[in-house]
Amino acid sequence: MSTMNLTINGHSPIPIRRQLTEQLRHAIEAGGVPRDQALPSIRELAGFLGVNPNTVARVIDDLKRSGYVEARRGKGVFVAPAPPARPAPHLRETFLQDTVIRAAALGMTAGLRPAAIRGAAEVLLVECSPPELDFFARQLEAHLPVRVDKMLLAELVAVTRRPKQAGRWRAAVTSFCHLPQVERLLKGKGVPVIALLAEAHLETLHRLAQFPSGTRVGVASTTVETAHNLEHSIANANLPNIALVGVCPAEGAALGRLVRRADVIVCSTAAAERVRGLAGSTVQVLIDDRALDPRAIEMLATLLVQQNGDRPTAAPAPRRLSAGRKSREGATRATVPGK
Repeated sequence: MSTMNLTINGHSPIPIRRQLTEQLRHAIEAGGVPRDQALPSIRELAGFLGVNPNTVARVIDDLKRSGYVEARRGKGVFVAPAPPARPAPHLRETFLQDTVIRAAALGMTAGLRPAAIRGAAEVLLVECSPPELDFFARQLEAHLPVRVDKMLLAELVAVTRRPKQAGRWRAAVTSFCHLPQVERLLKGKGVPVIALLAEAHLETLHRLAQFPSGTRVGVASTTVETAHNLEHSIANANLPNIALVGVCPAEGAALGRLVRRADVIVCSTAAAERVRGLAGSTVQVLIDDRALDPRAIEMLATLLVQQNGDRPTAAPAPRRLSAGRKSREGATRATVPGK
């Protein structure tokens, strides 16, 4: 189910019901959700996306009426064995219509298109560890026409003393925990800074929702910052049957203590071998390599298009979100230095 990559924008003029219906239809048509595959429950989808359960229920009803899914008594809602195929003569028209809808669902207009970015822009990525640099670089380069210049946080101090080098970057990207330091180091360099989160996959949340009430869940990753990001993503899903009992890096004595307190450990592939070695057969291990928050990709695309002059540049208002805010309100922040 992790291939669905559902995204809801509460500020879009497209109704949330329409956004979710179109994205689920596309996921089913593209094979992102296999035929006869069970969908997450209404409660799970609503919690993950931060929307009203009644809205999700109406979306499921829409999909039932159009033949995309079917309800099976006592088992849940499943993708139909033979979902409807769109007529070939209208494929191009439908494709264009869906593209506009999905762009609007992401908060983009015809003047704000990732395709409008001319050439591959050079973007600075700042993180505290090589695994984090590699993860975010792959994600960004897979979604946007950018060349990512990877740099450890400790190296940024020396680099920013050379103004000409900083001038080649169209934007800088880092995680929330490093945002204040990166902003300070790049102040006055004319480089917009975007902070982002990487979220748990929907499949992970779906599996967590199946555990008995009171299940204790720990989170481990290569760095404690990564583990905290993943923990916040799971917490935002508001799963009532689990209790988060802590996070830690996948090394040292802290990991052993966390394993002893948890029934389930969610961790990255890089940390899995170490976690399994300590967990044995008593603790279940769920692998989650996370997915980059689509709002971060949207914000970076918007900044790059604005720099190309497709529309007058307006600095996005800086905003901070508390850990308890719903995911639909966005998990990104951008600051643009004054010209």
